[in-house]
Amino acid sequence: PAGFTSILNATVPLFGTIVAAVWIKEKMTVRGGIGFLLGFIGVVILVGWPTFEMTNGVIAAMIAGFAASLMYAVAAPYAKRELVGVPPLAIAMVSLLSASVFLLPALPFFAPDTWSGITPTVIGCIVMLALASTALAYILYFRLLSNIGASQALTVTYLIPIFAVLWGTLFLGEALTWPMIGACFLVLSGTAVANNVFSRK
Repeated sequence: PAGFTSILNATVPLFGTIVAAVWIKEKMTVRGGIGFLLGFIGVVILVGWPTFEMTNGVIAAMIAGFAASLMYAVAAPYAKRELVGVPPLAIAMVSLLSASVFLLPALPFFAPDTWSGITPTVIGCIVMLALASTALAYILYFRLLSNIGASQALTVTYLIPIFAVLWGTLFLGEALTWPMIGACFLVLSGTAVANNVFSRK
């Protein structure tokens, strides 16, 4: 389920903290650990813990989700250590272009059965998803990564479910409950604690 995928995605900062501490000797603090844990609990409360049948397909998908989160967590300290001085725009461009090349052989297997549903609105959504939600987000992420530590930059993954709830409420008319608001507050508080926002004040 999509909700459980969000929970798997929220393990990225937890993996990232461990990888950064072991690999590039980034200091792991108690405050940061509490912040990461609060953020993770907030995500779990926000999306809920879905119940589903544990089939072989689900287990394989869970392993893939954990592996993706781990690779994401490894990539951040790698970029922080090996790509010092490289402009964020260049890193984002090469990352996306290389990913496109690697995915190109799979294109024939996932082509749409019919082209009648590809309307100008659909094309516009795809372009916005590619430019705003991916390309621009990557540029901002790699800029953030160059300015702060790898483990702190990875806390952005905690914010994804919050924006999913926000857009769902604003554009899809989905219900916003008090527990969801409390969970969002918990996620934001955890992210703030992990990034030492309160101590700076």
